[in-house]
Amino acid sequence: MQTSPSLHNLAIRSRMMQACREFFAMAGFVEVETPVRIPSPAPEMHIDAPPSARAWLRTSPELHMKRLLAAGAGRIYQIGPCFREAERGTRHNPEFTMLEWYRASAGHLDILRDCEALIRHIVRRVTGEGTVIHYAGQRIDVGAPWAKLTMREAFTRYAQWDPIAAYDANRFDRDLEERVEPALPADRPCVLLDYPAQAAALARLKADDPSVAERWELFIGGMEIANAYGELTDATIQRARFTACNAARVKAGHAPYPLDAPFLQALETGMPPCGGIALGMDRLAMLLCNARAIDEVRSFCPPIGELY
Repeated sequence: MQTSPSLHNLAIRSRMMQACREFFAMAGFVEVETPVRIPSPAPEMHIDAPPSARAWLRTSPELHMKRLLAAGAGRIYQIGPCFREAERGTRHNPEFTMLEWYRASAGHLDILRDCEALIRHIVRRVTGEGTVIHYAGQRIDVGAPWAKLTMREAFTRYAQWDPIAAYDANRFDRDLEERVEPALPADRPCVLLDYPAQAAALARLKADDPSVAERWELFIGGMEIANAYGELTDATIQRARFTACNAARVKAGHAPYPLDAPFLQALETGMPPCGGIALGMDRLAMLLCNARAIDEVRSFCPPIGELY
């Protein structure tokens, strides 16, 4: 039988959204809205955008938000629907709610400080009891110092190999999910920093170590909650990455996507150094509601196995 959210959980989700907007208003961010139906999704190897006539439903508002940065925006955020083809499970739904924010003249570690402050603010506002939440039988204190490990440290410790020195995409994804994530600290948030350069996506490489990217991910309660970058601003490199990813998609039997010409033009015109992040609001709601399935915090999810 399909699980439905209780009115209690929907009320918690509402308070979470209110606290989120409160935080960004206090921090001087402007809330923006960008198109949901787009002509050019960003090519990513394992993410498919649902088609919509001759366009697609967005998997992220990232490219349009970066065009706003190139046009002079300084601090912007957006909360809205995103979509991914054929993703359904206890933590996945074909339609989900994403929070993204971007800051000009900022790096990925500035975004990490934003994230720490945001999560603590939301938990305080929602629980009214400080910075502790209880999820899946575990006491989690988001106010405690967050654990931080580089990918090299985490994989060497928990998977017994170095993904920076000998990157293997399939092994990396498998071991991250099966060996690294389950071993991360459970009593507080944990951040994995310095992704292999081959997994940079839209992130820039570190100036002092180009073997790794300015990318980190946040895990709380055994779930990936957020993914952040020091954003790539070089149009030539970005075009080459998109082209290579499209080629890899075709090789794997997936359709390529048309390159987003206005986005690449914005990079060529000049986008300031910036940092950005995508945070899954449904998963954050799951933590706040002590919910084991996304169905418990979202209304009208399709039954698992019945995608639309």
